[in-house]
Parts: sequence; structure tokens; C-alpha cells
Amino acid sequence: MLIRMTSDPEQQTGAGVPDAFQRLWTPHRMAYIQGENKPTGPGAGDGCPFCTIPSLSDEEGLVIARGEWVFAVLNLYPYNSGHLMVVPYRHVADYTELDGAETAELAAFTKQAMTTLRGASGAQGFNIGMNQGAVAGAGIAAHLHQHVVPRWGGDVNFMPVVGNTKVLPQLLQETRKLLADRWQG
Repeated sequence: MLIRMTSDPEQQTGAGVPDAFQRLWTPHRMAYIQGENKPTGPGAGDGCPFCTIPSLSDEEGLVIARGEWVFAVLNLYPYNSGHLMVVPYRHVADYTELDGAETAELAAFTKQAMTTLRGASGAQGFNIGMNQGAVAGAGIAAHLHQHVVPRWGGDVNFMPVVGNTKVLPQLLQETRKLLADRWQG
């Protein structure tokens, strides 16, 4: 939920002392900072969200598309609107552990994700990658996942740099539906 606070008491929708600043509150980020939904260990049965998501409905799990070996899912803590991940069903940590069929479908889903995001949102570029291991920045290092982050000219402004906040113009459920409806497998 986004709460806007202004210096005008009649327009104020958040708590706090009014001043000359407008604030965008992003309380959902605290869940990420505090490690919510992080596995308790490296095993598939240790609360891995990527092992749990396939058993949920597409809407509840934010799943965009399902394949035989991998699935595409929105990132619960996105860098940009449309930030999704391609994830193998099998609980493996390292890219070299994928077999040929998993590797091929992961590549095909990544290409389809780019096509879908270009069609749905006019993405002008992408950051695509995997963080292999906790020391490389993987938030969930025990289960491989590839990020596909759409980018647009001017999509970085002062908010992430100064305010440590990313403003997203669309709710995750709306983004999931838009992308799922455009996905062509």
C-alpha cells in the first residue's frame, strides 16, 4: 500500500508531523528487509518459496506461466514493474546442476518473458541474470532463479538513490494478469 503524506492537513493520508516534504510510504518493503518468506535452510522442505509457489493458484502465487521444467513468476519485491523470475521446479542451487531440458526451457521462458514484457509495457531494455550463492547477492541462494527486469529510459530517478525507495505504478496482481494474458507459450 502506498500512503501519500502532504503538508496540507486536509490532504494528509498518513501519520506523522506535516512538514514541507511529500513522502511515499512503502511499508511492504519491511517484510523483505526483515527476511519474510526466506527459507530456514538449504533444503526443499525448509520453507523455500520457489518450491511452494507451484502448488498455489497462478493468482495467489503470482505465476505468469508454467512449463514442464520451469515457471515464470513475478518478483514479490520488484525493482521495476514487471520484474519477473524464471525458476526451475526442481530445487537446485547452481546453474550447472540443471539438465539439458531444464536449461533449454529456462532459456525459452527468458526469451518469451522479454517478448511479453515488450508487448505489455514497451520495455526498452532488460537486466537479466542470476546471483549464484549468497556472497553473490542471491536472496534465496538454495533455489536457482533467473531475474528478468524490464527497463525504460529514465526509469531511475532520485527515489532509489536518495530515498532508498522504488515507486511502482501498478499492483502486482494487475501486472501478473497483464503479463499472463499476453504470454504465448
